[in-house]
Amino acid sequence: MAMPMRRTLLLLHQATLRSLKNAETSLDVRYPVPLFLPVRTKKRYFIPPAVRLKEKKSLEEKAQTAGLTYRQQYFERPINIACTAGIFDAYIPPEGDARLSTLSKEGLKQRTEQMRQSATSQLAIRKIKEHDPHFITKEFAEKAQEIFIEAHNALAQFNKEKLHSLVTERCYPEMTRGNRYKTIRWRFVESLEPPKVVHARCPDMVTKGNLYGQVTVRMHSKQTLAIYDRFGRLMLGSEEQPKDVLEYLVIERHLVNPYGRWRLHGKIVPSWAPAKDPIVKTIMIPGPVLKPSDEFDALNYEVPKPEAVQWHK
Repeated sequence: MAMPMRRTLLLLHQATLRSLKNAETSLDVRYPVPLFLPVRTKKRYFIPPAVRLKEKKSLEEKAQTAGLTYRQQYFERPINIACTAGIFDAYIPPEGDARLSTLSKEGLKQRTEQMRQSATSQLAIRKIKEHDPHFITKEFAEKAQEIFIEAHNALAQFNKEKLHSLVTERCYPEMTRGNRYKTIRWRFVESLEPPKVVHARCPDMVTKGNLYGQVTVRMHSKQTLAIYDRFGRLMLGSEEQPKDVLEYLVIERHLVNPYGRWRLHGKIVPSWAPAKDPIVKTIMIPGPVLKPSDEFDALNYEVPKPEAVQWHK
C-alpha cells in the first residue's frame, strides 16, 4: 500500500514542476542574478616588462648583439715622467745651521748625520756625472742660483712659457697657486754667502734605469718681496726693506733624457725655521643699516673697531 502511494506522489510532484515551468515560460518570469562580491587580496603594483628582466645586458653584450666592436675603456691615472712626484730622501738641515759645537751631544749627533748624508751624496754625484759630464759641484751652485732668480722674475712678470722651462711640472702649480688677481714685486738684492751644494740623490722611477738627479743647494741672500691684492693694497712684505733669507733649493733633471735640463723642483723648509709674517687681507667694513627715508652722513659716521681675535697657523 505504501509503495503505490509513494509512486503516486512522485508523479504528482513531477507534473506540478512541469506545469510551473510551462507557466514561467509563457509569462516570461525572470529571477534576479546572484551577486558575487570579490574578497580583498594583497595589492599588486604594475611592474614594467623591462624591469622584470633578470639579466641586464652590459654595453659590451649590446654591442656584440648589434654586431659592433666595443672599445675597452682604461681608467688609469696619467703620470708625467719628465719629473718626479716629490723629493727623495729630503735633506734635513741641522738646527742652528750647523753652528753647534762638536763637543756637545747635539753637535756630535749633527756631525755624524752630516757624514752619513755626505757619503750617500758622493755616490749620487758619481751617477750624475756619468750622464752629465759637465756637472761640477762649485759651478752648479751658481747655476742653481741663476735658475732661482730667473724663475722668480718670470713669476713676478706672469711669463708662463719661461716659467715652465725653469721649474718642473710639480713645482709650477705650487708657485702659481693663489696668485690670480695679485701683483707680485720681487727683487734679488745680493748674496750674503756663496751658494753651496749640500745634498745630492739619484733616484729611479718606473724602471730601474730611469734615473733622475736631485741636488739640494743652500742659498743665503737678501731679497725684497711685496704682494698687492686686486685693489692695490699691500698684503705682505715691502719693496724697500730687504730681508735675509736662508733657503734650501732642490734642482732636478731627468738624466736619461739627452734634452733634459736642470729645473727648480721645490724648497725644503726646516722645522726650526721662524714663522712667516701673516698676510693682511682686505675686508669690507659693515656700514649702518639705513631705512629708505634716511640719508647717510659720512662725516659723522665712526668706523667700528674690530674685536681682538686670537689666531694661529
